[in-house]
Amino acid sequence: MRVTSGLIGLSSLIALLAMVAAVAGLFTGEGGESFLFSTLRGGTARIFGRGLYRYDTVFFGAGFRGQDVVALFFGVPLLITSIILYQRGGLPGQFLLVGVLGYFLYLYASMALGAAYNRLFLLYVALVSASLFAFLQVLPSAASGLAAAGTFDALPRRGLAAFLFASGAVTLMVWLVPLLEALARGGPPQRMDSYTTMVTYALDLAVITPATFVSAVLVLQGSALGYAVASTLLTLLALLAPQIILSTLFQRAAGVPFSAPEWLGPVIGFVILGASATWLLITLQRGLAALSVPGG
Repeated sequence: MRVTSGLIGLSSLIALLAMVAAVAGLFTGEGGESFLFSTLRGGTARIFGRGLYRYDTVFFGAGFRGQDVVALFFGVPLLITSIILYQRGGLPGQFLLVGVLGYFLYLYASMALGAAYNRLFLLYVALVSASLFAFLQVLPSAASGLAAAGTFDALPRRGLAAFLFASGAVTLMVWLVPLLEALARGGPPQRMDSYTTMVTYALDLAVITPATFVSAVLVLQGSALGYAVASTLLTLLALLAPQIILSTLFQRAAGVPFSAPEWLGPVIGFVILGASATWLLITLQRGLAALSVPGG
């Protein structure tokens, strides 16, 4: 009971802090216009120049605002819903909570490590810490709860594993190819601009991509842990689709130049991935609900 109460309290704190961070990102308006900045590598970058993200580039500063919209209007309500379902007991609430906590862990690890320093830095760090330890509590609980069910016949298997393999392969190619091209020409990757490293590339290649492959293998083996990790990855992909769309809209409004293929490709690609992930997540939740019903 104490562990459950602690997890609910920690998850509720994450919802509150994430709401504060998103509202601040969207509605903090001080600062002026964008400006050019000379980078350490001898190039120039256009800096956003206003709001909470005024020291980020226009590309990332505007994109973060789209990210804040998704966190505020999708992520936080989904986290609150998962807390309520978790309190009621059963596998669906556990798996939804582990998925949403994984999303917030990824989101604010990206902000704490990758965004230009701003006055919410300690809030980002607190969100990373709270999300990490809440995630580590609920992940084994969800896996052990599913293992106790004894049968996974109601859950997707081959289709889910195939999607995870495909998502991992796409992520690997999307981030690895630009890095290899940059190494070949002896320069930094595109969009590095004023930043010192590529945090998203590192997180996706070091954590997300291997997790998709490992999870796919575990799902094929009928592992409860595989399904728990898969729930996290599906939730992340489902929320990335609206995030990519809104970030692109904010970036275009801020004057970031895009050719039609540059913005249509990612938007269409993530809409397909996000829709597929959402469908699989719903299918997984329905199967978990069936397993949670005595005799189901």
